[in-house]
Amino acid sequence: MIKMRMMNGTSTVVDETSKVPVKKLAPLRPWSENVVESDLDVPGTPRTPRTSTTPGHEKCTFHHDLELDHRPPTREALLPEMSRSYRLLLGSLGEDPDREGLLKTPERAAKAMLFFTKGYDQNIDDVINDAVFDEDHDEMVVVKDIEMFSMCEHHLVPFYGKVSIGYLPCKKILGLSKLARIVEIFSRRLQVQERLTKQIAIAVTKAVQPAGVAVVVEGVHMCMVMRGVQKINSKTVTSTMLGVFRDDPKTREEFLNLVHTK
Repeated sequence: MIKMRMMNGTSTVVDETSKVPVKKLAPLRPWSENVVESDLDVPGTPRTPRTSTTPGHEKCTFHHDLELDHRPPTREALLPEMSRSYRLLLGSLGEDPDREGLLKTPERAAKAMLFFTKGYDQNIDDVINDAVFDEDHDEMVVVKDIEMFSMCEHHLVPFYGKVSIGYLPCKKILGLSKLARIVEIFSRRLQVQERLTKQIAIAVTKAVQPAGVAVVVEGVHMCMVMRGVQKINSKTVTSTMLGVFRDDPKTREEFLNLVHTK
């Protein structure tokens, strides 16, 4: 007797003696086939790369609206204004921005903030860069413990941790390093962990249209460590399960077991 495991469909059991098939395994289908584009939108994700060359907006100035296509020609063009803002902040704290130790601090802080938020100027298509391959593989792919650094949008302090991603391919696979790059794109923004988790799952879905995607993020939030409740050992765990990972408990369990295996 041959048994095929259940995967978001009925299982196949064939008695080799009688040769009588009981049921056939339903073929894997891309989960995204039944999802309209608007259902995949997540707040905080620019719909298009923000450029100053969008028709009709060539002369627009940057006004901090991430849902629009307005921004300076380069991120470096933001440095003078950001440096002035940091200098003003130092003065507001009662510090002397002209003392030796702080002379270059405003510029350094501005450059650091641009690096922390560089994900705003990256998009999925450029990062994936044709690293989607046709492959007859329908078993789970998991990359776990991807390091993640981000900035809490509520307090502008860091949170960091690790991300584990799994997906069930439907004839297409993604270059493994691209999963880490997807994490980098969305973590290098002002974020909340809940949204970050969902954005990563949706990006993988858009890239390879798998039967399902699972993402688990474990983070340490400095806004809970340095201030507020000051709980230094607390960790926040969030997950997003899409497609077969949401519908099939066995598939979800397999993913979670792989993630938690040391």
